[in-house]
Amino acid sequence: MKTTPTTIRLDDDLKKELTKELSSMGLSINGYFNLAARQLVIQKKVPFEVLAESNEPTEATKKALVVAQAKELGSIPDDSPSFDNMNELKNYLDKESTTTP
Repeated sequence: MKTTPTTIRLDDDLKKELTKELSSMGLSINGYFNLAARQLVIQKKVPFEVLAESNEPTEATKKALVVAQAKELGSIPDDSPSFDNMNELKNYLDKESTTTP
């Protein structure tokens, strides 16, 4: 079978993630694109569901936003620590890491 070289351009970070995921499955990028292309020809459609990234915040983000808003409105007390400099923050984090199980 004769092959034709083809060039595709990928974002560097995407290529790294793609290579890592495909390696764990025993595939190369070339193998993956050949597989996807063959399936497209066989199925006459894109062989996977195409999803868009969601602009919806995660549940954890939603909760954090509600808590922040409640603190801002005075509905719940704002007991968040504040720091005047980086050393105070580091000391606080060090203290927290030694007291948290």
